[in-house]
Amino acid sequence: MKYIKLLRPKHWVKNTFLFIPLFFAGELFNTAKLLELVIAFFSFSITASSIYILNDYQDIAADRLHPVKCKRPLASGEISKQAALVLFVACILVGYGLGWLVNGKFVFILSIYFVMNILYCLGLKHISILDIMILSTGFVLRAKCGGVAAQVPLSEWLVIMIFLLALFMAIAKRRDDILIKQDTGKDMRKAASGYNSDFLNVMLALVSAIIIVAYLTYTISPETQLRFKTYRLYYTTLFVIGGLLRYLQITYVENNTGSPTKILYKDRFIQLTIILWVLSFYVLIYLPTDKKIFE
Repeated sequence: MKYIKLLRPKHWVKNTFLFIPLFFAGELFNTAKLLELVIAFFSFSITASSIYILNDYQDIAADRLHPVKCKRPLASGEISKQAALVLFVACILVGYGLGWLVNGKFVFILSIYFVMNILYCLGLKHISILDIMILSTGFVLRAKCGGVAAQVPLSEWLVIMIFLLALFMAIAKRRDDILIKQDTGKDMRKAASGYNSDFLNVMLALVSAIIIVAYLTYTISPETQLRFKTYRLYYTTLFVIGGLLRYLQITYVENNTGSPTKILYKDRFIQLTIILWVLSFYVLIYLPTDKKIFE
């Protein structure tokens, strides 16, 4: 169990972003492409776990000072450094082995993600602003990997929206670090010295506004309306705004955005907005035109 905990399988939910291009291409039920994506998902997830291991290895001292991260296997001493390094290498071998079963382009993008995050673990995460930009780019690369694995195009709109949403969550997470610093008097990460609550609050408000405007622009653009054969796509904005407002409520009122993954698993309101948003697009993309409830 402690080794599984070190791999952070709960964070694999982030890698469902690989399925986004196939879903929006209207080919979610293409068995061959779906199988390729399943292999790609496990390849990406296991490779990402190797990065989690390295990150925990690098942050043992800092994690021991954190009220939550101190319970991680390496920080708590449950797993030795030597065992962690062996598992780190094993994850790379298995992840890349599965990756080569997909295709060369997938491995190339996976390598960009891997190298970028290795550099992040080794020092780039200590540079404020750059740290959240790297985290956000990671989600775009997830979607890119899904596109090349399933051999479907990834629109520029999806790239923009994925990056903005990931940036929004990363900023909220940094705000949580600042709150912990205010309570304990200690920086939870070196990059925290480049942030304060006022700066992060402005960033959250700015990115939230950009997300809503960008999404509305996407839904009413002629290209999007032609692709989905409907002009009522803007109805789905209701779920986007609802989800954003709830996340802001968790951020500002509950002061509990330290783990976006935990929020996704536990917050029923956000779960409902995501389900309704996905369902609305499913109706638009996959149901016959004469049965679409939005027409």
